[in-house]
Amino acid sequence: MSKPYVRLDKNNAAVLLVDHQTGLLSLVRDIDPDKFKNNVLALADLAAYFKLPTILTTSFEEGPNGPLVPELKEIFPTAPFIARPGQINAWDNEEFVAAIKATGKKQLIIAGVVTEVCVAFPTLSALAEGFDVFVVTDASGTFNELTRASAWQRMSDAGAQLMTWFGVACELHRDWRNDVEGLGQLFSNHIPDYRNLINSYTTLTSGK
Repeated sequence: MSKPYVRLDKNNAAVLLVDHQTGLLSLVRDIDPDKFKNNVLALADLAAYFKLPTILTTSFEEGPNGPLVPELKEIFPTAPFIARPGQINAWDNEEFVAAIKATGKKQLIIAGVVTEVCVAFPTLSALAEGFDVFVVTDASGTFNELTRASAWQRMSDAGAQLMTWFGVACELHRDWRNDVEGLGQLFSNHIPDYRNLINSYTTLTSGK
């Protein structure tokens, strides 16, 4: 049964970055490591660009999972950061859930490592509590395509929307008349082909 179109609204959305930790990133094999890191940072940059409340969380940092990717702390130096002592499902951590509810937002944009656990478990938990959840597929990673497909289907069947970071950015932006240069620069920073497009555009318009 299909669900009616729920459009992302920058005034009603928060971003959850779950367990993008240095150790866990080494497990990601369903996407090229460099591309994956780029996608994660692109999602972080668009969250900052649209001024979306962003919550960072890690699991068992002192173990093999390792610390949070340092670039994320640099982008969000004052964002809520919950270092979970052991809970596998971030939603089982009261501080994490409290930080989400404190934003007052009902749309949750989520990405993490690994997809079928660190993304799927809080996604299913949030859906059960009435949130609209948007899973950023290319900023979430796991062991292989089989585990990824299983996770995507489970979340989708439960009502989550599967999107890419570029789709998220465009749906939040709504209209190019809101801003060309700022979002165009963000895209150029993370998509080489888009950089060519913007360079062509600026060359053509600079002579006007």
